[in-house]
Amino acid sequence: MDLTITRHFSLDESSMRSGALVAMEAEPDLSTFENKSGLAEDMKFLASMPELCDVTFLVGDTREPVCAVKAVLAARSRVFQKMLYQAPSPQRKKEPAPRENKLRLFLKRSSEPLLNLQNAAQQRSTFAQQLAPIQEPSSQQHQTLIIEEFEPDVFRQLIEYIHTGCVTLQPRTLLGVMNAADYYGLDELRRACAGFVQCCITVDTVCALLASAERYIQYKCTKSLVQKVLEFVDEHGNDVLNLGSFTLLPQHVVRLILARDELRADEFTKFQAALMWSKKYCDTNQNMSLKDVIGNFLEYIQFHKIPANVLMREVHPLGLVPYSIIMNALAYQADPASVDPGKLSPARIRRAGRSMSVQSSLDPYGSNTTLSSTGSSDGPSSDSRHN
Repeated sequence: MDLTITRHFSLDESSMRSGALVAMEAEPDLSTFENKSGLAEDMKFLASMPELCDVTFLVGDTREPVCAVKAVLAARSRVFQKMLYQAPSPQRKKEPAPRENKLRLFLKRSSEPLLNLQNAAQQRSTFAQQLAPIQEPSSQQHQTLIIEEFEPDVFRQLIEYIHTGCVTLQPRTLLGVMNAADYYGLDELRRACAGFVQCCITVDTVCALLASAERYIQYKCTKSLVQKVLEFVDEHGNDVLNLGSFTLLPQHVVRLILARDELRADEFTKFQAALMWSKKYCDTNQNMSLKDVIGNFLEYIQFHKIPANVLMREVHPLGLVPYSIIMNALAYQADPASVDPGKLSPARIRRAGRSMSVQSSLDPYGSNTTLSSTGSSDGPSSDSRHN
């Protein structure tokens, strides 16, 4: 009995050991370790060392150098791959082989011994060349390319993202990075920028976003972002107009904001914003008079909605608003029926039925591609409006 029990126990223990061995063999002894942050830092270091890179981009008007590795760019962007590795080669038409006459055939046969000697000499020369150092093919040599479409800070952030997979988005360069990502086919970065737009539009950033839109208005991503920024400005009109950074906007962008019917801002705040911008402009352009500069904005301000005491105490003493506009505003407040509405807001009468939008136009101060309101180019100049 004891022996039988012992035998059964021994069999059970053996089966348990064999089962454990099978289980150990079934489960592979593997472990996955990832160090993405370390890899990103190393790749960032690689792109920062010109001697380790094989392409240099001269970016923007200042031609600032930005270095990169061609293989990394080509692997991450098909646009860069075509730019760096698929140079177009001219195609030549094959010419038909000339027919040889009998005289040429005779001369060819008679010169064969001499040709054999020349071929032997060429073979010896070829063998000697093989022993010489091999030169790098042209595709492996360092390249230098000029990038004029984007600013240096924007392009540098793009190159950093391509090499490391990481980039810090900020309102000042957001629009440029988003358009660069779209231009070079980096869809994930473009979507990340579009998502960041929703949370980065604040009172403190709207002016920076609008200023950067000036450079990239020709790209399709710009128009949708500018429209969102303008809608935010409409909702927070008084706060935006009181910003110090409002004076840094281009003149035509200021006109675009002041001319919007949806702008929720009182008229005196609009006048103060126009005055603040005009003073800033005259500080840097001392040959311009303040009255002439602010005259570009007066048609977008409804002076008859400014209280009479504010008109007479704050606006009229400056001598910047024509006397006729002040008198029409006061007359309207006394008797609205006594004043022709066209004399109060001529710009709004012309814009009736037209919506404000973003488009390309000519800026009166020399910019070729700008933000503008639809149909604003047909309006008269400030010299003919306020005489």
